Amino acid sequence: MKLAIIPVTALQQNCSLIWCEETARAAVIDPGDDLEPIRQAIAEHQVEVEKILITHAHFDHAGGAQALAQQLDVDIEGPHIADQPLIERLSAQAEGWGFAPVESFTPARWLQQGDEVSVGNLRLQVLHCPGHTPGHIVFFHEPSRLAMVGDVLFRGSIGRTDFPLSNHQDLLDSIRQRLWPLGDDVTFVPGHGPLSTIGAERQGNPFVAG
Repeated sequence: MKLAIIPVTALQQNCSLIWCEETARAAVIDPGDDLEPIRQAIAEHQVEVEKILITHAHFDHAGGAQALAQQLDVDIEGPHIADQPLIERLSAQAEGWGFAPVESFTPARWLQQGDEVSVGNLRLQVLHCPGHTPGHIVFFHEPSRLAMVGDVLFRGSIGRTDFPLSNHQDLLDSIRQRLWPLGDDVTFVPGHGPLSTIGAERQGNPFVAG
C-alpha cells in the first residue's frame, strides 16, 4: 500500500491518499476540506480514486467528503452509524469553529467492527474505536503494518473527549483493546501531527502507557 498525507484546513488535519500499486486504484481518507491540494495529489500520483473513507464525523475530517464525492463520482464509506448525529450537524460544527458551512452526507456504507474495505487489491480491516466520537473507526492494512487512526491516538497524546458525545473511558478502552493488539511494529497515521508507532505510544505515551 502506498500513502500520501495531505494536511487540510487550518487545523492541519492529516487527509490521506492511499492506493494499490498493482491497480493504481485509490481512496481518500478524511477529506476535511481544502479539496484542491487533494485533487493535486491524486493527479501527481496518477491514481484513480474509487471511494472516500471516513474515520469519524467531525467537520475537519468529513467536511469535504460530500463535495469531493460529487466531483469524483464515488461513494463514501464510514464511519460507524453511531456518528450519524454528528454528520447531521456537520455544517453547524464547522460554523461553530468559525469555518465556512460544509455539506452533510449519507454514506453508501456504514462500517462496524470486523468489516473490511477494499481499495484495488488492498483489503483494510475496520476497527470500531469509540471515545473521541461514538462512531469513530480505524483502518488497518495488515500487510503494510500501517493504521489510519484518526483522532484516537497521537504521538504523545490521545483524542480529546471534551466534545459532545465523547467518552474518555471508551477512548482508553479502544486504545488498549483495539490498537495495542495490532502490534508494537505498527506505524499509525494520526488525525493531526506526526506519525508514530504502537510500540512507542504503548511504552511512552503519558495518557495510556503501561
